[in-house]
Amino acid sequence: MSDTSPSTKAPGLFQRIWQSDMGYSFRSSKITVVAGIISALFVLAALFAPWVAPHDPYDLASISIMDAFLPPAWMEGGDARFLLGTDNIGRDVLSTIIHGSRISLGVGLASVFFAASIGITLGLISGYVGGRTDAFIMRVAEIQLSFPDILIALLIDGTIRSILGPGAHGNISFFVVIAAISLAYWVQFARTVRSTTMVEKNKEYIQAARVTGKGSLYIMFRHLLPNVMGPVLVIATIMLALAIVTEATLSFLGVGVPPTQPSLGTLIRIGNDFLFSGEWWITIFPGGALAIMGLSVNLLGDWLRDALNPKLR
Repeated sequence: MSDTSPSTKAPGLFQRIWQSDMGYSFRSSKITVVAGIISALFVLAALFAPWVAPHDPYDLASISIMDAFLPPAWMEGGDARFLLGTDNIGRDVLSTIIHGSRISLGVGLASVFFAASIGITLGLISGYVGGRTDAFIMRVAEIQLSFPDILIALLIDGTIRSILGPGAHGNISFFVVIAAISLAYWVQFARTVRSTTMVEKNKEYIQAARVTGKGSLYIMFRHLLPNVMGPVLVIATIMLALAIVTEATLSFLGVGVPPTQPSLGTLIRIGNDFLFSGEWWITIFPGGALAIMGLSVNLLGDWLRDALNPKLR
């Protein structure tokens, strides 16, 4: 006799996330939903830039100097081929924004990853070991906090430039910018992880791990690390927006990625030279894209901070 009772299918991963408390918190906030959609659009456009962008800003054969300084398509003198106009050498502004977002997001994500790796490791060691090790790491962090982050990044970038020379720096400038931003932002991760570690290390599950003979490294990365990831995720989201803005600032100042691989900061710097001569679109549109990207990521960080705070549930 066959079983005719209806079978219940287990919900998928996406459905479980959507129906969780985090999912409810996300979809109940319209601002967060809009910020998430905008952030996703930026990420997708950056990932598929060669296929999404109407033109290839790196293909010199397809760029004509005769198309330089064309206004947006809806203005008098505009060209339907270039929706947001063209820059000083005839590149499509919309295409340069899409490709520039790819560089800015890539630098931002890589910088946050390495900054978090450095900060989490030093924060765990500082909070768990304590003593002189803790004092030394925290004094270094406090000294670095006394200087603006952009100044630290400029100092590190300038130091690497002087060591490698201008020719070598041009070839690895992408990685130099990532290193400069990472070393400028590790402190925030380290201080947060240290404070959480100092609370967690006195709890019973850590004492039980010590009694069973587990080593310090095992306890730090197997037991303590998962319990400090909540605050780290919040900081990482906020730091992503700051890293993108810092990279744009470095590129605007001429010490970021080379002009041949323009990020949003480079595009703003190029357009700034022509802002008062009437070609406002060259700098306004990249600046607007940078502001919208940073704001949307910041809003997601604010939501994540509130969603992970049990006191606000």
